Amino acid sequence: MAKKKENEMSFLEHLEVMRWHIIRSFIAIFLLAIAAFVFKRIIFDTVILAPKMPDFPTNRFLCNLGEILGIPRLCINSQPFDLQTVKMAEQFTMHLVVSLLSGLIIGFPYIFYEFWSFIAPALYEKEKRTARGAVFYTSLLFLLGVAFGYFLIAPLSVHFLGNYRVSETVISNPTLRSYVQTVSSVVLASGLVFELPILSYFLTKAGLVNPKFLKTYRKHAIVLIIALSAIITPPDVFSQILVALPLIVLYEVGIGISKRIVRKQKEAGFAEGDLEKNPAEQ
Repeated sequence: MAKKKENEMSFLEHLEVMRWHIIRSFIAIFLLAIAAFVFKRIIFDTVILAPKMPDFPTNRFLCNLGEILGIPRLCINSQPFDLQTVKMAEQFTMHLVVSLLSGLIIGFPYIFYEFWSFIAPALYEKEKRTARGAVFYTSLLFLLGVAFGYFLIAPLSVHFLGNYRVSETVISNPTLRSYVQTVSSVVLASGLVFELPILSYFLTKAGLVNPKFLKTYRKHAIVLIIALSAIITPPDVFSQILVALPLIVLYEVGIGISKRIVRKQKEAGFAEGDLEKNPAEQ
């Protein structure tokens, strides 16, 4: 008996297929989390705790640049600070949390592949051709965003928040939990923000946004980006531009993608109109 086609499956059968995609995704995260848990020193000493150290590439680069330009405030994290734990199980708990986050970030390409494998059969052949490479480009943008957040935003945020004082009489002793939450939230948020071009693509395809809409709210988006950059960076224009510029470029890329999709949709509409007017030529 021939295998039942995807579009002929019942609702419960679709749920069963989705369940296995989800199970495989969780297995991938779990296995990668185990690997991250085992290699604790690499994950913590080399990766997680590195942005607060003076020898971190971004910190060295900005300190050297500050010396060249005569702007001492560009030098960040020149004095590393210690972290503390206030609960007995906090270090073990954060070890588990960081391992799971590592599994999620490293396994993102496979997780999105499973997600795409579930929805792809429901697309028309033309839509599949249009969305070819979705897994590659979505994964690439996410990993680029993670790298941007880790190498640029994280050290700037750690420096700003770690040295911020409301009063000289208040002593700041950051905990391991607060540090990990800061770095992980920045990295994950950057990875998601870098999906903006993909989001523009699908929202335009669905007819929810268009180039005119994105252009209308361009000023609002730029103000929000600059405000975010001002919050997480030291009080100098150079650092703010360093963070804001890539995000503004991503927004402009999203507008370009939306324009291209709308243009193709119009061309396809004109082609269909010509065929309707000249049925003998079909």
